[in-house]
Amino acid sequence: MLTKFEAKTARVKGVSFHPKRPWVLASLHSGVIHLYDYRMGTLIDKYDEHDGPVRGVDFHSSQPLFVSGGDDYKIKVWNYKTRRCLFTLNGHLDYIRTTYFHQETPWIVSASDDQTIRIWNWQSRNCVSVLTGHNHYVMCANFHPTQDLLVSASLDQTVRVWNFSGLRKKGVAPAGAGLGRKDDADLFGSADVMVQHVLEGHDRGVNWAAFHGTSPLVVSGADDRTVKLWRMNDTKAWEVDTCRGHYNNVVCVLFHPRQDLVVSASEDCSIRVWDTQRRASVQTFRREHDRFWVVAAHPEVNLFAAGHDSGLVVFKLERERPGYAVHNNTLFYVKDRFIRTYEFGSSKDAPLASIRRHGTGAPQNGILTMAYNRAENAALLTAATDGGVYELYMLPKKGSDADNAECKRGSGRCAVWVARNRFAVLDKYNTILIKDLKNETTKKVTPPVQTDTLFYASTGRLLLGNGEGVTLFDVQQRRALASISTSRIKYAVWNKDSSQVALLGKHDITVCDKHLRQICTIHETIRVKSAVWEESGVLIYTTLNHLKYALPNGDSGIIRTLDTPIYITHVKGGTVYCLDREVKTAALAIDPTEYQFKLALVNRAYDQVLYMVRNARLPGQSIIAYLQKKGYPEVALHFVKDSRTRFALALECGNIEAAKEAAKELDDKNCWEQLADVALKHGDHQVVELAYQRSKSFEKLTFLYLITGNLEKLRKMLKIAEIRKDVDSQFQTALLLGDMEERIRVLQSVGQGPLAYLTAATHGYDDKATEIAQTLGMEEDQLPPVHPDSKALLPPEPVCENQTNWPLLTISKGFFDSMKTQQPAALAVADDIDAMDDAEGWGDEEDEELGEEAGLGGEEEEEEGEGWGDEDDLDLDIELEEPEGEEEAGGDIFVAPSAGTPQSQMWVNNSSLIADHVAAGSFDTAMNIMKQQLGIVNFAPYKDLFISQYARSRAVVEATNSTPPLFFYMHRNWQDAGARNGLPAVGLKFGSLAESLQNAYASTTKGKFADALGQMRSILRCLPMLVVSSRSELQEVQQLAKICREYVVGLSLEIRRREIAKDPSQAARAAELAAYFTHCDLQPFHMILVLKTAQTLFYKLKNFKTCASFARRLLELGPKVDLATKTKKILQACEKNMVDAVEIDYDMHNPFTISLKSMKPIYKGKPQVTCPFCSAVYEPECEGETCLACEVAEIGRSAVGLSSLRP
Repeated sequence: MLTKFEAKTARVKGVSFHPKRPWVLASLHSGVIHLYDYRMGTLIDKYDEHDGPVRGVDFHSSQPLFVSGGDDYKIKVWNYKTRRCLFTLNGHLDYIRTTYFHQETPWIVSASDDQTIRIWNWQSRNCVSVLTGHNHYVMCANFHPTQDLLVSASLDQTVRVWNFSGLRKKGVAPAGAGLGRKDDADLFGSADVMVQHVLEGHDRGVNWAAFHGTSPLVVSGADDRTVKLWRMNDTKAWEVDTCRGHYNNVVCVLFHPRQDLVVSASEDCSIRVWDTQRRASVQTFRREHDRFWVVAAHPEVNLFAAGHDSGLVVFKLERERPGYAVHNNTLFYVKDRFIRTYEFGSSKDAPLASIRRHGTGAPQNGILTMAYNRAENAALLTAATDGGVYELYMLPKKGSDADNAECKRGSGRCAVWVARNRFAVLDKYNTILIKDLKNETTKKVTPPVQTDTLFYASTGRLLLGNGEGVTLFDVQQRRALASISTSRIKYAVWNKDSSQVALLGKHDITVCDKHLRQICTIHETIRVKSAVWEESGVLIYTTLNHLKYALPNGDSGIIRTLDTPIYITHVKGGTVYCLDREVKTAALAIDPTEYQFKLALVNRAYDQVLYMVRNARLPGQSIIAYLQKKGYPEVALHFVKDSRTRFALALECGNIEAAKEAAKELDDKNCWEQLADVALKHGDHQVVELAYQRSKSFEKLTFLYLITGNLEKLRKMLKIAEIRKDVDSQFQTALLLGDMEERIRVLQSVGQGPLAYLTAATHGYDDKATEIAQTLGMEEDQLPPVHPDSKALLPPEPVCENQTNWPLLTISKGFFDSMKTQQPAALAVADDIDAMDDAEGWGDEEDEELGEEAGLGGEEEEEEGEGWGDEDDLDLDIELEEPEGEEEAGGDIFVAPSAGTPQSQMWVNNSSLIADHVAAGSFDTAMNIMKQQLGIVNFAPYKDLFISQYARSRAVVEATNSTPPLFFYMHRNWQDAGARNGLPAVGLKFGSLAESLQNAYASTTKGKFADALGQMRSILRCLPMLVVSSRSELQEVQQLAKICREYVVGLSLEIRRREIAKDPSQAARAAELAAYFTHCDLQPFHMILVLKTAQTLFYKLKNFKTCASFARRLLELGPKVDLATKTKKILQACEKNMVDAVEIDYDMHNPFTISLKSMKPIYKGKPQVTCPFCSAVYEPECEGETCLACEVAEIGRSAVGLSSLRP
């Protein structure tokens, strides 16, 4: 037994595998059901609603359901996705032993101690047949996987085979109808299910019986400690054989799904495997003190699960890894009773030699390992038979008879080649035997450590493995050369030149060199299955569900996901050759680009990296994260499109130019500050200047001009400080410039007259000092005295003005320098102080006109057109023809210039968005776009919205009385574009619609349904007026449209229901409308109110079955205590009589949408048409009509939808 998972719990009475997921259910004697993930070894969930032991449990083959039955006489059907019990089937009068789903029909079969077998329809939730005939407890009942047969086992010492073909024919009904009716059940049996065979032969009660999947066989186990095989045909059944060997009651027995084996579990604490051909026990698995109670087989995988007194165990009968060996371009592997060869290039597959049978008949033939000797053309196989055996085959040449292979055999736990004509065998006494090709022992060696397994190392060397590590052992010198501590090693995989070895453990891979020095370790959370070295030095390995790679530095990644486990044999280019668990060869296509790229980085093969960056399609995020983590941000920079990410990478790798371009795109103050700090460290003070200008860091900018000696710009900073009315900065800058007059003027302006006088007098400005004294009105004795030894403190003149960046060390260009983005040098005006006018958002409002008042442009601008080569212009002696009438007007008369393009027309030319055309006043084009893109045909509701949007797009300033008002057109992209490329400011924001939605929610909560309906429609009609700038914003708009549509449909249903509520003849119709309302996608609080109304109406209508479903849904939403208590009472009352008194058009199990035209459901699969704007659904005959949800769009019209709102 190969244990894959084990759980310690209370006694397990029932087990079931999920057909697709790695899950197993265990029903416990304590009344709890556990759901485990046996691959990860974790408990997923617990289900605890049974009172008493749960003996039967089973997964459905396709639906997310499982069924359970227990000693509380109840059968429960559960949904493991919603993690709750869907319903309970009552009818049995005693303990329920087993419960199983049918593979095709919606049936459940249950066996009970009340001596009956019941077949239930889990869709209609009724019992469709009661099978009577056993006169003692019925211990087991299950369906045949393909035929209309059922087998049961009872303590009355019989096994019965039932034929229910009549029940299947009777239960055939149209889709959606329940199979069978409640009155079909007959306590005294039913003619629909007949007893076909009664199998008598056991001396005591029979505990279990099961069908064979394909053959007409039945296996049974009983308290007489025997396992019996039965064969049957249409007329009779007879006993084939009896298997004896158990020492206590046989409680469970089943056929192996894919082999001629029978597996039985017994109270003698053992599980036995029987060969149905030889009628003999081939394997026995024992536990010391735990009795086995149940065993189950996985429907797809070679796994079994068994429940015992202290828990659950998931196991295999034998290993599924095939024995194989690879030499050059040839694969040697064992399948069935042959050694076969497979050519990787030509895919030729042929048997080479026949071998003995081992194991239980699986394709792997019980072979554990295979080693090939090319020099002698010999194969060495090991198997676990009889405690461990090895077989030496001298293989025939290709094309020879496969039965002519010479075989020599011996006992040993493992065997590997150690030289050209020698192999080593580890015997059961922990001794290494060196044998020749005649299978004769030439040497005995005692290993220096406890050894569990041997691996080939090189000629004359072995790897000795145990639970604590691996030792490199020299056979000739009989000494250990090296050792390494690892977990238990299962396989050792050497690369082509034997310079590296991968030691594969259960969850670890340790990569070492040939001297067993550790290079790296890779840890996996799930089992490692196989590995092979790729020709470039990358280790390709597989886990249970992934194909992965590992680099020499220990980095690993996923190449692809696997549906089933595979065992890699060879990797060549983009193809992985492998064997599966059925020992079938396969070739998988992979993309090696990722690991080749990473390997080139690790090996510093930068030319190869450069080539791959330019030519290969590399995946984005994982490569970027890897490059950044490994210190290659300059390479990652070329995979990134996001400006913020590019900015961070550029700073990290010191690419100031790229960082500057990204900062311009972001235009964020924090980004400019970060760029300034990094650029200052690099000595790039020109970029520092630009960053300080954009971030409006005036103090830092002043200090930068001071230390670079740029007095001209320092004087401009003085002027800027004056305009900004920053007196401190103004005085400080004047002090740095040595401008005495400016210092005196600043002191005067702030009322510091005496200090201004003292400054003037001290620095020799006598005339200015006298003027200040007169202004102050002070006598000479009142003025502050001037110190006789005072001297003027003037800053030194800069030796030279530093206009270039600080010098850096000369370094050679790297491979990636040629890949860096080469941007043209920034224009001088962008690097000048004038560029600060483009970042108005960071300064005070008073700073808007700094450029003009401060004269920061330096020299006066030239007149328009000057400097563009006027002196080289053509001297054309041609007179232009003047239009008629101008000649008469004379040359002195003023001619008005032609009108330019209006700003509103530029908006229309620059954009195709509805909101921009409405803002421009081009209502005709806006309506055409709405018709084409959204299918809107009714524009009457948009009149006020159009006018409002148009008015928001411009500001009006009154001029003089004799002139018209002035219009100012506001732009939303004023920071990036001028008037010619401008787009109108958007008046309607998504946030205002979100606020309106909250008001609509409030109206809904208060029961003002008409008001809420109008508000939802208003929000829906406002959506075309939005401008969406990103994918996330578009998703928010689409989500808002969905919410409004769902509420419009639901509120319309409720308003209609209230209109007919007072008419008793319309009670059923009112209930239908309330039921439909519960299927609208509403907020949880509103859904509670809707479900409360629905359950009340259906309870009054005495439709208890449907009312119960509403009650359960209501309880799931977590209502208040008083409402929850009331709902539970209603649910209890409904469960006592699960019937619907009035038939209505409502199927809760069949998905549907609601048509506002007919206010009836359109079930899934039925033809329908939708509104192109709000996506409301209607019947096909409504095509061409106006949508009743949004009231503006044409139903069924072809249109793009709301995605057109994004430019």
